[in-house]
Amino acid sequence: MRSVLIKNDYPASATRLWALATDYDALRQVAQGNVEFDGLPHGRFRAGQKVSVMISLFGIFPKRPYNIEILECDETRMVLRTCEEGAGIKSWRHTVTITETGGKSHLTDQVDIDAGWLTGLAAMLARHIYRTRHKPRLKLIESGVY
Repeated sequence: MRSVLIKNDYPASATRLWALATDYDALRQVAQGNVEFDGLPHGRFRAGQKVSVMISLFGIFPKRPYNIEILECDETRMVLRTCEEGAGIKSWRHTVTITETGGKSHLTDQVDIDAGWLTGLAAMLARHIYRTRHKPRLKLIESGVY
């Protein structure tokens, strides 16, 4: 098991950032170029939701089944927790936490990964994937969509 921690600041209220971070359509946009999803629903994440999709890393690897269970989606505390598996991943436990300080928001991605002997590579990919979501999120915030 490996843990990955990525922190980013945004020039938006926590409420706006939460709306962006918990929207499936926004996920498609911020993940573009890294992860392609087939079968991702529209709308907002909901606790108890189970989503089965096909994913492809970077759009070049064959699409493989991937399952996401939304364990927690707490609007008040602004905490999203998922348990994911598939495409060579035994367990991908992701926690998103959003806090606000001085009119700016802080988003933390904490991911605990078990991919067997590929865990180190999966952790490197996770770091890349979550770091590169920052710029598209900034653009969505600046556009006023969220």
